[in-house]
Amino acid sequence: MSTPTRMAADRTVGGPLPAFHGWRIVAVFGITQTIGYGTLYYAFAVLLHPIATELHASPTAVTGALTTAILAWAAAAVPVGKWLDRHGGRALMTAGAAAGAVLLVAWSQVRTVGQLYLVFAGLGVAMAMALYEPATAVIVSWFDPARRSRAVLAMIVVAGFASTIFMPLTGYLEDHHGWRTTLLILAALYAATAVPLHATVVRRPPGAHPSERTDSESARADSVRAARRDPRFWFLAVAFVAHSAAMSTMTVHLVGFLSDAGHPATFAATIAGLLGVLSVTGRLLLTGAQRKVPLTVLVAAIFTIQALAAVTLPLLAGTRVGAAVGVTAFGIGFGVASLAAPALLADRYGTTAYATIAGTLATPVTLAKAGAPLGAAALLAVSGGYPPVLAAVGAACLIAAAGILARARAPAPTVG
Repeated sequence: MSTPTRMAADRTVGGPLPAFHGWRIVAVFGITQTIGYGTLYYAFAVLLHPIATELHASPTAVTGALTTAILAWAAAAVPVGKWLDRHGGRALMTAGAAAGAVLLVAWSQVRTVGQLYLVFAGLGVAMAMALYEPATAVIVSWFDPARRSRAVLAMIVVAGFASTIFMPLTGYLEDHHGWRTTLLILAALYAATAVPLHATVVRRPPGAHPSERTDSESARADSVRAARRDPRFWFLAVAFVAHSAAMSTMTVHLVGFLSDAGHPATFAATIAGLLGVLSVTGRLLLTGAQRKVPLTVLVAAIFTIQALAAVTLPLLAGTRVGAAVGVTAFGIGFGVASLAAPALLADRYGTTAYATIAGTLATPVTLAKAGAPLGAAALLAVSGGYPPVLAAVGAACLIAAAGILARARAPAPTVG
């Protein structure tokens, strides 16, 4: 007899999931995700120009290394998801953190751009193993629907300050020790925290006995097939791909747009920096409001507000107040997808094969994150101005809103 997929997980053989240790895992991820993103991802922006200078390469050529990492991250998403569903996160995330620390050391020793690209290809895989997606999958497996959003929110609110902490720290270290020594210090910090914490605290929730492993494998395969046959999954994929494209485009091009609008570079960078703070604000608002309003309606409304903000920014940005208002309206939705996607996927498809399903979605989303800024730069070159770029961002946000609402009330697929 078939049963709804989303009823397949959120339970264990022995009863409700023991959330006490789950909250310990959330606390650990708050630490390791902050340090992981700060060392593996955000340090690059600070070290970009010193590295380019020493390697006698253009900033564009060096930036391509980060694109390589993101592409490798996308390629690893589905295999990582399958491993998580079958084996849990402890070994994978511990190995990912160890690999990340080793690759930071390797990064500190590169002498050519080619070597830098090779290191960053490895870093992309390490980030796929140790950062947000596997951490979210582990949290989803530990918490029931009533507490899941709060648990994910707790992690990403803390980790949202990674850039705030590590970009100035990396800058300070680089000023005093140079970029090579800075990377060695960051590697030591990450290895000393993430590796032991992942190894000792991350574990699978009490669940199926080893004798039931074959049944679990079959249930996971059935869940993945049901999700991939579900039109609603592909509407969600369109929504989050479009939204990822819009967010990454705005992240890369907002400072340039504000400078082009006549604002000093310092003001433009400060206003753009609001996006990180606003992403936390938007997540808190979403978590509080979803108790009264359906999640799909809330997310679609936020995406629509972002669309309007993007389209009207060329009209508003002539003054400092207008620029701040426009960026604030857009920034409220900046981090919403990272909270909404786990909730929507787990609620509809359960947690039996959550990581594999989420990995399937993460692949095109990550590719959009990597490619959209390049497409926006090409559009900017052709059009000669930012209004068409912002119009494209607004259109992507509207597509995202439509994708969130499409078939939102359709029944969950069945397994069997």
